[in-house]
Amino acid sequence: MFTFDCHAHVYETTDAIEGARYRPAHPAPLTNWQSHLLNNGLVGGVIVQVSFLGYDNSQLLSALQKLDRRRFAGVAVTPVTASEEELDALFAAGIRGIRWNMVRGAEIPDLQDRAVRTFLSRLTDRNMHLELHLESPRLAPLLSEVLKTGPDIVIDHFGLPSDPDPSQDPWINAVRKQRDLSKLFVKFSGHYRSPFDVTAHANALLELIGPDHIVWGSDWPHTQFEDVADFDSVSEIRNKWEMSCGTLSVTHLYGLS
Repeated sequence: MFTFDCHAHVYETTDAIEGARYRPAHPAPLTNWQSHLLNNGLVGGVIVQVSFLGYDNSQLLSALQKLDRRRFAGVAVTPVTASEEELDALFAAGIRGIRWNMVRGAEIPDLQDRAVRTFLSRLTDRNMHLELHLESPRLAPLLSEVLKTGPDIVIDHFGLPSDPDPSQDPWINAVRKQRDLSKLFVKFSGHYRSPFDVTAHANALLELIGPDHIVWGSDWPHTQFEDVADFDSVSEIRNKWEMSCGTLSVTHLYGLS
């Protein structure tokens, strides 16, 4: 059973960084998210740094200070030049992963670059994972190489499939080709971010990587899709995959219990 919301965004203000792709119309207060958790029988979750705030994780860290570390964690965004001291401070604050948001043509870091390899090694040393937000056609050729870099890899939003038929989808076919999937995890979240029903894709991923490598996320407050989704509706859809999913992966990735 999914008892944690492993993908939500919390921000008390909407002041965006320069060059942000969008700016939400309203804040997403911590207290609102907590109410949604309580009303839907969830015991904790993971706050993911929202893209319009860039590397400024201050609102995320402020929210984590108010929460029980046994039931809540965070995923931050940092440059690959982040120092060991900076990563140590983030880990101490409850951050358990770093997110690369590379959708809409954003640059994909060169995995052969020395600075990138050092950064990924530092994540591995701290048992922090790398979370990838990337569309299926661009994710597929990256998958094999990134799985060899060291840290666990968490894929956002079903991998943003691009083909309605999972047997023809680039990234799901890339998963099929991997010999070792022990470091691969997928978030069942944001189904509305794909232009078609992703139920078949979810079932394919369950078969390929197993329920213990799946976590569920509300994607609250459903940025840029507020008119088609709310917390209650996504909680109803989560019942499609309500099984033993997420228990071991939540403990492994986020240290939650």
